[in-house]
Amino acid sequence: MRKKHPDDARGARVLVLVDESNVGSSVRTAGRGLDWLKLREFLCGPDTGRELIEMVVYAGLPPAIPLWQEERDKKNKFMHWLRSNGFMVVTKDGSPAEEGHYKANVDVMMAIDALELSVEMQPDVVILVTGDADFAYLAIKLRRRGIRVEVASVAQNLGNILKSAANAVIDLAPLFRTFEIMTIQDPPTTAQQLRYPRIRQDARDTVKHARSREKR
Repeated sequence: MRKKHPDDARGARVLVLVDESNVGSSVRTAGRGLDWLKLREFLCGPDTGRELIEMVVYAGLPPAIPLWQEERDKKNKFMHWLRSNGFMVVTKDGSPAEEGHYKANVDVMMAIDALELSVEMQPDVVILVTGDADFAYLAIKLRRRGIRVEVASVAQNLGNILKSAANAVIDLAPLFRTFEIMTIQDPPTTAQQLRYPRIRQDARDTVKHARSREKR
């Protein structure tokens, strides 16, 4: 499925770093559920002729407070699933943000690890699974070390800054089209709940009531 880039090296040792929130948002925008095993196979499975060193997933967790405990438990269950299927997982506790949401920026952790792991693991290729332009300088730093950098994202939504900073772009759009369609009318399956924990309506209502009491 993936079109081979002319510079692709057969037998190259590959390190894959995934911005879980970014790729998750992209695939949901396409109306699909993310199949992590297919994603790994697509990027560096046997058909690519490459050797996977590690695939590291960086994910933010819901805040460690009672209001978010149920969603936190679901996300931790998903993290356990990733680990049990051979993914390396790095998490960061989130903090409450605007109504019904939380923030947990993992960019700095991912960037620091990319530089450290490139020294420790000595990959030939680093694949950054993200469309975040903030990683452009990281791509340049890795290339200065003699490492080939590829960015995996939906090419149509990828900005020129990150695109020009990498050696090549892997368009995930064709892969996303093979994933299961998620429809609003249908209740989420267990697998979908694991992949993308939803914010409960009662949690949003609780926040609304709390804020309304504060204003009184």
